[in-house]
Amino acid sequence: MAVFNQKDAREQLDAEASKVHRSDLETLLERQRAIEEKVKGSGKLARFSGDIKLMFSMIRDYWYGNYRSVPWKTIAAVAGALLYVLNPLDVIPDLLFGFGFIDDAGVVALCLKLVESDLLRYAAWKEHQEESENRVSAN
Repeated sequence: MAVFNQKDAREQLDAEASKVHRSDLETLLERQRAIEEKVKGSGKLARFSGDIKLMFSMIRDYWYGNYRSVPWKTIAAVAGALLYVLNPLDVIPDLLFGFGFIDDAGVVALCLKLVESDLLRYAAWKEHQEESENRVSAN
């Protein structure tokens, strides 16, 4: 029997995403370091470290208006997943050694599955931006 399944992850992600407002993005960006430290220190979440950094990058570019080619539902889902990770008292409290990050990992994994195409498009856009900046600074 699974402790935390995909249905539970979907319910938690939907609940968190439905509560996200544009003003929450700024708060989330301010808490980025805390979330990344939590991810780094947990075995279950650590494998999502690169994806979480990309998620934060997309939220930051959306917040500052640099990248708007993404639906709000994707931003809300990503923000909801990251806010869920930040909460130590979620479905499975993070204090439960060995089990506390299972639900966090499930919510992040489901979010990545749901927003994969938008995140890949953003990553390609970001890479193109960086290449353009490098060409300009090289000249």
